[in-house]
Amino acid sequence: MVVVQGFKVPLPHPSSLTSSHHPHTSILFEPSSLSLALTHTDSSLSLYPSFSPLSPSPSPPHTQTLNIPSPSSSSTFLLLQQHPSAAPAVIFLVSSPYRSRILLRLYRLRDPSSFERVTRVLCLHKDLCFQPGLGVILDAKHGAAVRLAASVNYFALHALSSNKVWVFAVKDDGGGGNDDGSGSGGVRLMRCAVIECARPVFSLSVAFGFLILGEENGVRVFGLRRLVKGKSGNKRVGNSKQLRNGVGVRGGGLEVANCNGDLEGKMERHGVAAVKQTHVKSKLDDRDGGSCFVVLKGNEVNTNSVTKVSMSIKAISIQAVSQRMFLILDSHGDLHLLSLSNSGVGVDITGNVRPLPRTMKVKSISVLPDLSAMSQTIWISDGYHSVHMFTAMDIENALNEVDGNDCNEKLLRLPVVRVLFSSEKIQDIISLSANSVLILGQGSLYAYEIS
Repeated sequence: MVVVQGFKVPLPHPSSLTSSHHPHTSILFEPSSLSLALTHTDSSLSLYPSFSPLSPSPSPPHTQTLNIPSPSSSSTFLLLQQHPSAAPAVIFLVSSPYRSRILLRLYRLRDPSSFERVTRVLCLHKDLCFQPGLGVILDAKHGAAVRLAASVNYFALHALSSNKVWVFAVKDDGGGGNDDGSGSGGVRLMRCAVIECARPVFSLSVAFGFLILGEENGVRVFGLRRLVKGKSGNKRVGNSKQLRNGVGVRGGGLEVANCNGDLEGKMERHGVAAVKQTHVKSKLDDRDGGSCFVVLKGNEVNTNSVTKVSMSIKAISIQAVSQRMFLILDSHGDLHLLSLSNSGVGVDITGNVRPLPRTMKVKSISVLPDLSAMSQTIWISDGYHSVHMFTAMDIENALNEVDGNDCNEKLLRLPVVRVLFSSEKIQDIISLSANSVLILGQGSLYAYEIS
């Protein structure tokens, strides 16, 4: 017998009451530390450590809710792991406009009960400046929109006004604490690559060693390792000028320990590591640097003319399902499955996309990739009052059934395992585990568990 339990999740009041009068608009959840971030309508954030919505007391009394003042334009969780055997540190990263430039604020989970601002960031490039009272200032126009996406040790930043994507590496610097005894360990911030985008970017994902840009009519996939390490020598990219497609070092001296095994540098004078970033120009058919562009199947509109007009679609959300599978939500509310493969170690990526059957017009998707599980649970919402649940195993079985059939017109059928209904209109969903989901309604949070 399947039992579905649903209950409203009480939230502790923020340490500052400024955001308590503003409803929530989106949620982020970091499963390894049970950290929850709520974005409010005034663009401020509330950060909750050790948040367990499925327990009788969702947040222990001793935990401290951190209120991050507005404005904020984007935010993400980043895991900082220097050794495979060590538990990763959790960093919460927030972008904001600051005098038309981009401000990055970093907060570190110091223990299970509190986040603290990172008060020391060593920046290794001239266009990066750290000010203790503010954060890291990137000398680039903030503009109308900035997007952040992060994984283990790396994050990517897209600025719409600059038509660029920056890839950064984060490394622990001192680890144990500040010289002043405040207990907030410093970090080292290194810019690894800059991608000049010839086409608009609508979404961003960094996961399982891939950087994926959601564009019009498709997605562009970069191998993160090759993008960071680059290739030696100069390479002509499309019709662009000669670019150094690699990581250069200058100076000499002590070698710095690799960051996640992918970033190498040498110590300059004064102990500052010098890493020259990869510079890439993004073209529609460019496959240099281990990248590829995978086309989404567009919708066709019948007109009175003989020809059909193809409507452009935008990849507005990208969610990792496994190491090689990604779900793509387009601007028409349809889902696509992206499957990636490498033709060899360190060489170009290949991929293909299959459209999934349209059960409804999807507004939001959420997946919690777990490599230890046999299959991942996928949650999709129509943005109104329903959430549908299915698994990655269902997708693979459906694809195998279609591929093994001689009839090319055989439809892909995807069974929905469960459907949840909410009394409030759904704004956002977050997968908590294989059998539980967190739903953000009109100002309230609800947790559902299926057993």
